[in-house]
Amino acid sequence: MSTAWRVAEVVAARFETPTARTLRLRIPGLSGHLAGQHVDIRLTAPDGYQAVRSYSIASALPGDELELTVEELADGEVSPYLVRGVTTGEQLEVRGPVGGWFVWRPGEQTPIQLIAGGSGVVPLMSMARAHAAAASAAPFRLLYSVRSPEAVYYRDELAMLAGDTAAPLSVNYVYTRETPPDWPVDAGRLTAEALAAAVLPVTATPTFYLCGATAFVETVSGWLVDAGHDPARIRTERYGGIGGAA
Repeated sequence: MSTAWRVAEVVAARFETPTARTLRLRIPGLSGHLAGQHVDIRLTAPDGYQAVRSYSIASALPGDELELTVEELADGEVSPYLVRGVTTGEQLEVRGPVGGWFVWRPGEQTPIQLIAGGSGVVPLMSMARAHAAAASAAPFRLLYSVRSPEAVYYRDELAMLAGDTAAPLSVNYVYTRETPPDWPVDAGRLTAEALAAAVLPVTATPTFYLCGATAFVETVSGWLVDAGHDPARIRTERYGGIGGAA
């Protein structure tokens, strides 16, 4: 982990949804990162005011590049600039990667259940990409709770990973406000019953990686414990980090 601030160059950018954008950063001296880690971004205004925010790494890239996917918040100090303002070739101050608990390493063979609420899918996508890149035989599932089809991050890539015969990813969606046409289940929030039906069973002794808004994470982790899953195998990450989220 690097605690020093470094200068990163924005080498590519693309929209994932109308309000979320992925930035690819090149950071001289970076030698890879772990799936599930995050970095801090610092912006400095002309008057010297500084704002720091933490963003999960979305990629599973080797070398000196990584990707962040940032969701724009209407009242954010940093996210509107990263989603709407910053352009390729510009530089950003970056610190990290940070984190050693909420990470997945390719050598692990334990069955993995990923559970995402909204933009909480970002660090879990890093894990799914690392799983595919390693052609890991570890069973991998993703349960993704999201407002609507338009709000889904990485839809095409998730479909591709689900069809990967070397390291398949099972993906289940819960749409809370609007469903795709002919979707078999009405829109609505995730329930304890739907959760139990979608995740790996207790007998599989899975490790859970759960990321989303605080209320979502606390509710879902409580349901998992109530269903008999070992609390020590439930790893959680809430929106925010060292500098919060915006």
